[in-house]
Amino acid sequence: MNAPALILAAGRGERMRPLTDRTPKPLLPVHGKPLIEWQLEALARDGVRHVVINTAWLEEQFPATLGDGSRFGLSIRYSMEGRRYGGALETAGGIATALPLLQSDTFWVMAGDAYMPGFHFDAHHVNDFMAGGDLAHLWLVPNPPQHPRGDFGLSDKGRILAGDDAAVIPRYTYSTVGLFQSKLVEGVQPGQKAPLRPHFDAAIARDRISGSLYLGPWTDVGTPQRWQALQDGS
Repeated sequence: MNAPALILAAGRGERMRPLTDRTPKPLLPVHGKPLIEWQLEALARDGVRHVVINTAWLEEQFPATLGDGSRFGLSIRYSMEGRRYGGALETAGGIATALPLLQSDTFWVMAGDAYMPGFHFDAHHVNDFMAGGDLAHLWLVPNPPQHPRGDFGLSDKGRILAGDDAAVIPRYTYSTVGLFQSKLVEGVQPGQKAPLRPHFDAAIARDRISGSLYLGPWTDVGTPQRWQALQDGS
């Protein structure tokens, strides 16, 4: 059986203005449908049935657009950080706050602004991850032009290495797709604003994060220019 998924969609999208002044970034159209729908359709295709979307900026647009998920073959629940806490809680805070809705200690996580149409959320990845005992498994991609130094290294044994170590070459960029255990954000309380990177770094220091390199199409839709290039097919 596949794991549930959390789509992180609470951010303001400052670099995408003015496109995001009236529309949350994950709801911007890409090839004829909202960006987040590409993710929802892929999750449903691969047997995920339960999805949580965390929201803050213009969050009322998400349930109005996506509903309860039934048209995708999914059950969607919303962790509405704006309504409950007055704004986005950053990544670790968003994950910790969404855990009661996920109702699982193992879950997929992805950012709502990543376009990765060829990725497969296969249940065998979940089974392998749970058998391995790691706190996270991250999919990395070759560094895009806007992020030439990357985020992490990847050993030949599939272990994530600290990206700030000068000896770690090559480095790769975190795709924003991963499998997580709830213990990764242990100590973060629901409603607490907290970044994720310190939790990654602590787990890497204990050799508790594995990784894979993904070589399929991937775009971080982080600027109007990258959004337009994606629309144009370039």
